[in-house]
Amino acid sequence: MGTRKQPIAVTMGEPAGIGPDLVLLAWANRKALQLPPFYVRGDEALLASRAKTIDLNIRIESVSPDQASTHFPKSLPIVQTGPALSDRPGVEQAETAPSVVASIEGCVEDIRNGLASAVVTNPINKAALYRTGFTYPGHTEFLGALAEKHWPGAPATPVMMIAGPELMVVPVTIHIAIKDVPAALNEDLIVETAKITANDLRTRFGYTNPRLALCGLNPHAGEGGTMGTEDRDVIAPAVARLKAEGIAATGPHSADTLFHPQARNTYDCVLGMYHDQVLIPAKTIGFDEGVNVTLGLPFVRTSPDHGTAYDLAGSGTARIDSFSSAVRMADALAHPDQV
Repeated sequence: MGTRKQPIAVTMGEPAGIGPDLVLLAWANRKALQLPPFYVRGDEALLASRAKTIDLNIRIESVSPDQASTHFPKSLPIVQTGPALSDRPGVEQAETAPSVVASIEGCVEDIRNGLASAVVTNPINKAALYRTGFTYPGHTEFLGALAEKHWPGAPATPVMMIAGPELMVVPVTIHIAIKDVPAALNEDLIVETAKITANDLRTRFGYTNPRLALCGLNPHAGEGGTMGTEDRDVIAPAVARLKAEGIAATGPHSADTLFHPQARNTYDCVLGMYHDQVLIPAKTIGFDEGVNVTLGLPFVRTSPDHGTAYDLAGSGTARIDSFSSAVRMADALAHPDQV
């Protein structure tokens, strides 16, 4: 028998979005979904109000992280983080931003202190946070900064992966404009991203020799330089370096022929050169089951692969597939020897 698992720490996310709905609906269906114990860092009063709004009669208790696993079977454990918030589904409120950030910070600190095994982050409204001084492009970059703060000296280069049952993808550049992608791409960035991806696929996902397929940047992977030289001069040399280091990498491939079923049998993960190049096929193939996983960190972080969905908040109709998959995947990645 191994040591008892620590619970999963969950952020409440944007309070006016579907994050509160997801945690309430998931806990209410915890047995059918086979969810491990988790707790939410957020506001107890807001979650209690949202439960009434979506007609869920469940017990919610304010606890400390070390009490969460004990309470989870009979109540949804909440670790109060920040002040009480008014529950206004679908209505963005600037005053909630500090609580959103504090929830993320608190969950990471809980992992560092041995109180949680992983973090699942609910969707945030980045634009709302920017207006209150948040300076990170997104969750991924913020979590990288928190890793450097709490694990000084440990490797902390965050890499974004979308993992679904039929496709796993990684964008080499993430939250930047398309016009800035060619200048941002370089051989070292591609190689580092691929090495982090391969390492996490081995150590956390259990692949013995993960196969990586790298997309070209331009149509038809540049057509030998006639439609852009980045594929020939940047991506191809990066692939050669990866092969020389023993990584099963191929490319650059023409992205328009890389995602049909037969092609998907030839690799384990696709690396795209920009965000939409790989997230569009990933979300088309597995929108409701996809999980956002941050690789390259000294802790496990997953997230549902969708946004705040203000239009669904408080309706009780939000689908919990992606959130539930994120919780189960976080547990599996944090405890690979116990699943």
